[in-house]
Amino acid sequence: MEVVKTVQEMVSASRRWASDDVGFVPTMGYLHEGHLSLMRRARKENSRLVASIFVNPAQFGPQEDLERYPRNLSRDLQLLENEGVDHVFVPPADQIYPPGFVTYVEPTGPLATVCEGAHRPGHFRGVATVVLKLFELVRPQRAYFGQKDAQQVAVITRMVADLNLPVQLIIMPTVRETDGLAMSSRNSYLDPPTRATATVLYRALQAGRQVFDAHLQGDPQLVEQAMIDVIDAEPGIALDYAQVRDPGSFMPLATLQAPALLVIAAHIGQVRLIDNFLLRTDGSWDTGIAVPER
Repeated sequence: MEVVKTVQEMVSASRRWASDDVGFVPTMGYLHEGHLSLMRRARKENSRLVASIFVNPAQFGPQEDLERYPRNLSRDLQLLENEGVDHVFVPPADQIYPPGFVTYVEPTGPLATVCEGAHRPGHFRGVATVVLKLFELVRPQRAYFGQKDAQQVAVITRMVADLNLPVQLIIMPTVRETDGLAMSSRNSYLDPPTRATATVLYRALQAGRQVFDAHLQGDPQLVEQAMIDVIDAEPGIALDYAQVRDPGSFMPLATLQAPALLVIAAHIGQVRLIDNFLLRTDGSWDTGIAVPER
């Protein structure tokens, strides 16, 4: 496995493999089974597999956890090598944002300003900018993302369409612990009591799904209230939002019908977690898959 650290090295490498079938998995590191599921799918579908590890400062707000975000590069590199990754791009911040950098991608409208966009101003500006830069450097045919970050997926999907980027996006299901907690690098912040409490997000989504199925064509507020009720019954939770949205535009739904996305975000102690359930147009729910971490 080749470890690439500079933009120039990455450009040179991508030129060498310009005729290859390239799959790409961008990450911020501290890898878990959710990330590795993306690697395995990409490994099967491409002749060359590239991953990146970059904790992107542009997507963190001033009071967020950039400095303490979990990192373990040596462990991550070993996991990537075990999965058959060919190249991993691990640039320092000044390679992606050199002195004088002023050009950003600015998503607009409800897609980037509600839910996560409302609670993390500037977040999707940082996400869209770094993803576009990585796509330009790696030049993949396919890029792999997890459904857990549903609004990020929607923003990147829109960017790819709007800017005519020659990359196919592959979206994989949320990977969960056996008790339903969505796998996340930030789960490492949880101590045993808050880890037990954190399953409330999954339980709230389950309650919302049950109400949704029982009230098709009904009022989305019924689903939102069902999720809120579960959260309110659990001590130590500060809810940011529990909403029903269109999965592509993130506009609110007028009635309960597919496609739909149940989204939730809450603080458990000092830890902020997000989760979602997706209702597809064929009426099937994507609630993720339970895979215990190895």
